[in-house]
Amino acid sequence: MTQVILCEKNDIAAATSSWSTKLIHGGLRYLEHYEFRLVRESLKEREILMNMAPHLIRPLRFVLPYMRGMRQKWLLRLGLFLYDHLGGRTRLPASSWIDLRQNQAGHALKEILTEGFEYSDCFVDDSRLTLANACAAADLGAEIHRDCAVLSLEKLSNSWKVKTSKGTLSTKMVINASGPFADHVLSLRIGSQIKKHIRLVRGSHLIVKRLFTHKKAYIFQNTDGRILFALPYLDDFTLLGTTDIDHKGKPNEPKISQNEIDYILKELSQYLDKPISKAQILDTYSGIRPLFNDGKQTAQTVTRDYVLSWEIDSEKSWLNIFGGKLTTYRQLALKVANMVSQKLP
Repeated sequence: MTQVILCEKNDIAAATSSWSTKLIHGGLRYLEHYEFRLVRESLKEREILMNMAPHLIRPLRFVLPYMRGMRQKWLLRLGLFLYDHLGGRTRLPASSWIDLRQNQAGHALKEILTEGFEYSDCFVDDSRLTLANACAAADLGAEIHRDCAVLSLEKLSNSWKVKTSKGTLSTKMVINASGPFADHVLSLRIGSQIKKHIRLVRGSHLIVKRLFTHKKAYIFQNTDGRILFALPYLDDFTLLGTTDIDHKGKPNEPKISQNEIDYILKELSQYLDKPISKAQILDTYSGIRPLFNDGKQTAQTVTRDYVLSWEIDSEKSWLNIFGGKLTTYRQLALKVANMVSQKLP
């Protein structure tokens, strides 16, 4: 008897799971917002995922140039010290100070940038990682239904009647793991009231021809306190991003705005010896972060942590997943399994 059915309205990894910045990382910037538990969990998961999927996840060294007027040097040192030690790092090299005048990574930067730091995180093929998890679930007996949109959900006495684009299903429990579509799925429940649990935050990226001869990545501090990455991508390209913009439209097909393009190019021009022109942009893509709506004023300060909650606590037959990030997907899944076992031992 089938115990788990996945209804995916498009293809596996069709949306946010393939539109990320392609990183398995602890989230160095999250330390500024005192999200130490999230950073620790992410760093521990980084080590585990490297062992689980070495064909999809590879170590990547990041260069953080020191720019006067941005974060103080002592603050960067402290943040990197915590980053090195919070998560039980064993495989990746520790952070270090570098002389950009002597280091190859400094050649593409402006001459005023003379020093900085290096630290380690990982690059991931996000689409294939998502697909690998779906295939593993199928091997264990789950039914994976692609191109199968959920149209309505009706609570019966001891089950849920789920109407989909491919027919009707009956299930004891609904797990709403639909990312940026979580509020939409909630609205499909017959008799439900509209609630807003998710804050849609768009992250956009540019793809240009390879900018650097070395294989290191960069993390740049922006004038507004945010950061930008420049990552080696598919051998011949460089991936630039990402933004943090409240997304006002539907989550189906997010598109980069002209303001986002201008923002990325302007911020990078502070650092790169040869500024990037719009003519160099080969492609763009945008993803929607399904962040838990914690009431914070600006998009970049909204928590990247996840929230798991029963829709009707007394029944424990509908479990919502709000927020979360790619790096911690496995821990999130374990916690979901533990919550499900309360109802279905």
